[in-house]
Amino acid sequence: MYIDNKKVQDLADRLSSSAEIQGRSLWQDARHRFLKNKAAMISLITLTIIVIFSITGSAISPWNFEEIDWDAMSDVPTLGVPSIQSGHYFGTDALGRDLYSRVIQGTQISLMVGLIGSFIAVIVGTLYGATAGYLGGRIDGVMMRTVDILMAIPFMFVLILLMVMFGRSIYMIFIGIGLLSWLDMSRIIRGQTLSLKNKEFIEAAVATGVKPLTIITRHIVPNVLGIVVVYATLLIPGMIMTESFISFLGLGVQEPQTSWGALINEGAKTIQHGTLWQLLFPLSFFIVTLLSFFFIGDGLRDALDPKDR
Repeated sequence: MYIDNKKVQDLADRLSSSAEIQGRSLWQDARHRFLKNKAAMISLITLTIIVIFSITGSAISPWNFEEIDWDAMSDVPTLGVPSIQSGHYFGTDALGRDLYSRVIQGTQISLMVGLIGSFIAVIVGTLYGATAGYLGGRIDGVMMRTVDILMAIPFMFVLILLMVMFGRSIYMIFIGIGLLSWLDMSRIIRGQTLSLKNKEFIEAAVATGVKPLTIITRHIVPNVLGIVVVYATLLIPGMIMTESFISFLGLGVQEPQTSWGALINEGAKTIQHGTLWQLLFPLSFFIVTLLSFFFIGDGLRDALDPKDR
């Protein structure tokens, strides 16, 4: 059998030129690994649904979160099929307020506290820790001793003290949570910065006359973003639990505003009267949201861990 070697070589050349092998960067590889994590993807979809619900859910409710239905106090839920008389999807509380609308409002406040509080902690903690780690010496010592002193102050004591002194306000919750929540982040980033400051690319930047602030923001911070992202996803549920705890104690948002903690507190007080739904609905949203954030954080940690590849 005769084989034309020239034709075979031409065919091989065409196949090799058409099948280009493309490598994947660190972030592309992390995204690929994250998308393969089923628990993280399910949690991400669930969390997206909860966020969409908190934004658009009130459009299908005929009741406002502070409006009282005097004819339907502690009314049972209709479970998505509104009755002609009331139209309360999740029922009502002891004062006749629509629980569906109040769960939506509680979802908005709880998520807002978690996201804004974690954003403050990430920004302040990252810049503070990177600055202390890079500058080193006495500056590092003074900055980290300040962190140690602040960490010795009980977090809940400061938060409750602010609520008592300045009143129960959603803005005071933001300030109180963001006031001390960046401390752990700063210590983590400082440790990472100490391991990066002697690398070749940092020494090259110093040799070319790059200013320290530019090195911190353009060279060190981008290289610790993986840890920052993972820690932020694990910090958000902690913020939500903190806000829910102080609201459960009655020191959170003021009426008629509400949050998951306040709704859980109200439901726990009336559960002995057979109104289980007043506790079940806000508690379900609370647990599902926290689990979603935890699974997403675990997925990001696995995806960004170079030792796990």
